[in-house]
Amino acid sequence: MSLATNPLRFGAFEVDLRAGELRKNGVKIKLQEQPLQVLGMLLECPGEVVTREELQRKLWSTDTFVDFEHSLNAAVKRLREALGDSADNPRFIETLPRHGYRFIAPAQTATPANLQTRAPAAIRPRWRLVTAGCIALLVIAISSYLWWRQTHKSVSPDRKVMLAVLPFENLSGDPGQEFFSDGMTHETINWLGRLDAHRLGVIAATSVMKYKNSPKNISEIGRELGVDYVLEGSVQQEGGRVRITAQLIAVKNQAHLWAESYDRDRSDILLTQADIARAVTQQIRLNLTPQAQQQFSRARRVNPDAYLDYLRGQVENLSFTFEAMAKEQAYYEQALQKDPNFALAYAGLANCYLNYMITRRLPPGEAAKRTKEFVAKALRLDENLGEAYGVLAYTNWRYDWDVQAADRNFQRAFELSPNSLRVHLHHINYLAWRGQRAEALAEWAIVRQLDPVRLESEVHSGHVYYQLRDYKPMLEAMRNYVPSNPRHWLGRNLLAVAYQGSGQTLLAIPEYQKAVEYSGNDSDPTAGLAYAYARTGKRAEAEKVLRDFLEQSKTTYVSPYMIATIYAGLGNKHKAFEFLEKAYDERSADLSFFLKADLRMDTLRSDPRFQDLVKRMGFPP
Repeated sequence: MSLATNPLRFGAFEVDLRAGELRKNGVKIKLQEQPLQVLGMLLECPGEVVTREELQRKLWSTDTFVDFEHSLNAAVKRLREALGDSADNPRFIETLPRHGYRFIAPAQTATPANLQTRAPAAIRPRWRLVTAGCIALLVIAISSYLWWRQTHKSVSPDRKVMLAVLPFENLSGDPGQEFFSDGMTHETINWLGRLDAHRLGVIAATSVMKYKNSPKNISEIGRELGVDYVLEGSVQQEGGRVRITAQLIAVKNQAHLWAESYDRDRSDILLTQADIARAVTQQIRLNLTPQAQQQFSRARRVNPDAYLDYLRGQVENLSFTFEAMAKEQAYYEQALQKDPNFALAYAGLANCYLNYMITRRLPPGEAAKRTKEFVAKALRLDENLGEAYGVLAYTNWRYDWDVQAADRNFQRAFELSPNSLRVHLHHINYLAWRGQRAEALAEWAIVRQLDPVRLESEVHSGHVYYQLRDYKPMLEAMRNYVPSNPRHWLGRNLLAVAYQGSGQTLLAIPEYQKAVEYSGNDSDPTAGLAYAYARTGKRAEAEKVLRDFLEQSKTTYVSPYMIATIYAGLGNKHKAFEFLEKAYDERSADLSFFLKADLRMDTLRSDPRFQDLVKRMGFPP
């Protein structure tokens, strides 16, 4: 059958792959691309078995980071839902367990001969014309009602609706107020993202900010982001007042479902955000859980000047650079000077110190102490800040080495902030570290949906493969990522590790060198470069890096774990274990993240001292 050129009919259905459409009795049924492609492959050879391997080769071969089994099962499930089919009693698609699928219904090419035809027009009596006119009006009325119902339909309990909050427009005429419009975008995303992850997905700020001042229309943006609705608006500050306008648009037909203007006192900004979030959920007829509904009652008035500083910090948070971290911290501290009871600013500071710990900007004990101190203050003021629990969970893992506490706090974080990209990214690393491949892949699928443009988030795929020591897909993923993000040092560093893990250390060296340059001499790529030098016979170069580290450690913090990796590369096991013990004594966050997977530790793994160290850390195998 030539399905690529001709539509095909089966039962009440017709599929047209050229148009990318599945129709039932002439009415288009919404079906995502992969389920439609699966249907196309099955219809190419009805009655014959299409193996899972054939489906994988044709439909998933180009995806560098996908759990094929999970994705295929999900695609077939969505396809069956669209067809009203059952796996237990199939009318269309039969499953052959662990082997493949077969299309079992009669199918034929859709031609004029088997399509319903319209009788030729004839001269009708006047009463028939009147009747026809009434019927036409009735059809129009019913169609309009059905269109309204379709546009405003309730969200099915098992279907997630996707929403993008586009960058709010700054109407003040002052470029210095861009932080306010950007911050409002970020916080509106946060507000909506706290509601209900099972029914509402909200695109992350890292993706939507790409569309700031974009000439693209709603249809293009909606298609690129994979969303059902778009919320757009504008903000303007004047004196002690702020004016916010917002409108909700259905991507499918660009229908403007709702629009509202709010002219409020600046201290009511959080209440206004709650009002916007409530209006959006009502317009898309989202049936929120009681817990999600309680979010609206938690909005309160805020010191307006403190809130402006908080928004400045949130904007800096979008740029994960060391300079931005310092600015972000300063803004949160200024906010707390103006309002010592500002829970969101404490949560922001906690995240700053967590970043200082995991990037080795401060000794782990000092950074962890401040992190937990600010988390505690934030939660005393507002016990429902999900991202604060996410920060605490990551600290439980990286510093406390307490997986039970980490599990408990990650769970709480997702209950309160189910769409938080930051919490999801932390959790991906944690799951991969625990060796839970399927769970990490499933989490990554959520991240790709929340952050479809995949800017900084994409690099976390490399972290997953790193923890699994799966260097082939890691190399492929980072080769795809780095050309479009050439100065992103984490991507360069992971590409270097992937080369080295694949036995191509000479190719790793220039990537390590670029990672060192772009990171401003971060100790991880610097130690990686030294290790690669040592393993390729460039001992003098490795020893110079080691001397520099030891000298720097006299005046600033240098991770003893990174020093240990260089000694391991040079073959000095005694000194390597000496510095690993120092890392253990300070509860280094590097030990928890790197030790299990780090190829720089491979020469030490068979030593009883290494096995004893792992045992003392108390982590599960």
